[in-house]
Amino acid sequence: MNIDKEKLAKYIRRLSDVKILVVGDLAMDEMVYGDVERISREAPVLILQHTQTKPILGGASNAAHNVATLNDGKVAVAGVFGDDYQANQLNQAFVDAGISTQYVIRDKSRKTITKTRILGSITTSITQQIVRIDRQTNAPLSSETEDLLIKNLEKAIPEYDAVILSNYHIGTLTDKVIDKTIELVNKYGKKVIVDAQRDLGRYKNITSMTPNLPDTQKSVGFELKTEDDLKKAGDMLLSQTNAEAILITCGADGMFVTERNNKYTKIPVFNKSEVFDVTGAGDTVTAVYTLALSAGADPVYAAIIGNVAASIVVRQWGCATTTVDNLLSAVEKL
Repeated sequence: MNIDKEKLAKYIRRLSDVKILVVGDLAMDEMVYGDVERISREAPVLILQHTQTKPILGGASNAAHNVATLNDGKVAVAGVFGDDYQANQLNQAFVDAGISTQYVIRDKSRKTITKTRILGSITTSITQQIVRIDRQTNAPLSSETEDLLIKNLEKAIPEYDAVILSNYHIGTLTDKVIDKTIELVNKYGKKVIVDAQRDLGRYKNITSMTPNLPDTQKSVGFELKTEDDLKKAGDMLLSQTNAEAILITCGADGMFVTERNNKYTKIPVFNKSEVFDVTGAGDTVTAVYTLALSAGADPVYAAIIGNVAASIVVRQWGCATTTVDNLLSAVEKL
């Protein structure tokens, strides 16, 4: 495909002008590192000598972090923390990243979503994950917390250019929260981009969504083996959601954008040789795609910028982010 680099660069420079609100399952990835010392006498398990604990923004928090590094912190999150130690850790991680938490509700009945990964290493080997511990409350929000969150959304949405609905299906995005968010977005003429893993057709009257290939297949009910399959799936989701465009991320096969009036665009992967870790790459695509749409890019150019961003973060370990300068540099090399 032909890409106008000057046009891409123009939109990338505008990313810092846009304000984004992220609504969804706010999570923290807690990385606990240690050096392997010996096997325990109590049980056949490793004993690690703790070296560091590193909190990383994950889930919907990672989408917000990706936005923050590109728009100088013009981003806020709306969701729920528990009233626990992890809530304070997560809040501090947001503060350190320059992300506003003024629209977050604290609910004593819920656990702050935390994925704790225990990682061990020895001098002759790489660091490896040994076990993961998940803390979360899967039940939907209580009606009281739901109403408080909606009141915050009523205050927040008029102040932002676009909203990302980031649904990891851990209870924050109830039907009422989703529908009220979309209603407010359309009332105030903002954009709303959905990043969800299932029930894609239930999001009505949105700007766009960014499902990956497996989640799209589950939603439409058939495998996506050919370009015609992708066209059919994109058209189905456009019809079901009344969106302006659908961006399907296809892993090593790039991206596929479906727009109204039978407009289809296949976008290749811009980096295949240096993939270290795909963790959080989907959040990066959604964040950058949303920023670019809000900066005036059409869906195809917004997707290309998201693709370039993903090609940068997959070269780094864990939930990584990128910057405007990195994007501009990468575009020059296309």
